[in-house]
Amino acid sequence: MDHGEGRSTSTVKGLLAEIKDSSELMVDLAYAAVFYADADLAKEVVRLEERMFSDLRQLRKLVILSARSPEDAEHMAGVLEIASAVEKIADAAEDIAHVVHSGLGILDDLRKDLRYADEIVSRVKVREGAPAGGRSLRDLSLPVEIGMWVIATRRGGDWDLDPGPDYVVATNDVMLIKGPEDGVRLARELFGAPELPDTPEPSTVVLSDLDRAVDLLVEMKNSAEVAVGLAYSALLFNDPALAAEVGNLEARSDAVHDELESWVLRSSQEARNPDDLRGLLHLAHASEIIFDSAREMTRLVEQGQELHPVIAAALVESDEFGHETVVGEGSAAQGKTIKELSIETETGMFVLAVQRGRRWMYRPKPGLTLCPGDRIIAVGPAEGAEELDELVGMKRELAEA
Repeated sequence: MDHGEGRSTSTVKGLLAEIKDSSELMVDLAYAAVFYADADLAKEVVRLEERMFSDLRQLRKLVILSARSPEDAEHMAGVLEIASAVEKIADAAEDIAHVVHSGLGILDDLRKDLRYADEIVSRVKVREGAPAGGRSLRDLSLPVEIGMWVIATRRGGDWDLDPGPDYVVATNDVMLIKGPEDGVRLARELFGAPELPDTPEPSTVVLSDLDRAVDLLVEMKNSAEVAVGLAYSALLFNDPALAAEVGNLEARSDAVHDELESWVLRSSQEARNPDDLRGLLHLAHASEIIFDSAREMTRLVEQGQELHPVIAAALVESDEFGHETVVGEGSAAQGKTIKELSIETETGMFVLAVQRGRRWMYRPKPGLTLCPGDRIIAVGPAEGAEELDELVGMKRELAEA
């Protein structure tokens, strides 16, 4: 994932976009560190946090200097509120990484469940003769072609957290990639890695208390990522309805968090190592912070306050940005499921929510059949947004005129 190609980090817009992307990268790396029990990745999260705090300090200086009137100051205060919420997401990422190098336990069952999260972080080693060998990331265009983002690479000893579009893939490179399960399989083919084993059939064994706690944690992780994506979309479109839905997700997360804690306490006799349970609670708390941060970002929209144009400009400039589209009558998407359309791997766009009438469906299941008039909120690369519009038959000529 190329962070800020051609982006100026000497402007409010450039810094806000950089901070947003850095916080999302930190969360991805932190969960990868947990999944692989990789202390080096955990250290990279801390290093990114230090760089991000430097960007935040510079952003605050620029905001103060740019306010030339009380009205400017009021609008720029909103920028600082959003930056503060993003900073808390970065803090939560550092807390997640802390589980790896603090001695807190990481349950094997948690690692297994994380493999089936909505968006998977996978580590792949490039084999000799791989189709991707000798090709640049720009040429491969993985986000649009198969819905996968390269978030880091390692050649030799150190991780590169900012592989640019000119990065050329070489044999023995280690690629850290993020995206849907189908995209992971396609990426492994490109990098010459062996196929992953088939997903096991659902177990008929009765779930233990600890199993339930782990499942709830993965549910919190998935929902927190959706809440953040919807929060950015609410800001981009200045949409109070989306902001209200973020509030609903945050309120529900409190109940899920309480339920998770209850299952953890019940499983105290089941756990082999009490530190495993501490790690589980620590991760749940970090997810709750991410929910709260998403909620904070949307308060300005809910209150009907005017947003400074630099906020939307920064969100458009970031690596992944929010996009809304509507399923058209007679389009290729009408009457087909999300799975049949292979939206993620065909366009690179991740569907956060679908609005049908007044009803919202978050993280819609692959089997959801799309209907004319369905409003889709998705995140992904700019090129993917255009492809998604084409797929669902969204016509924008009048809007552009």
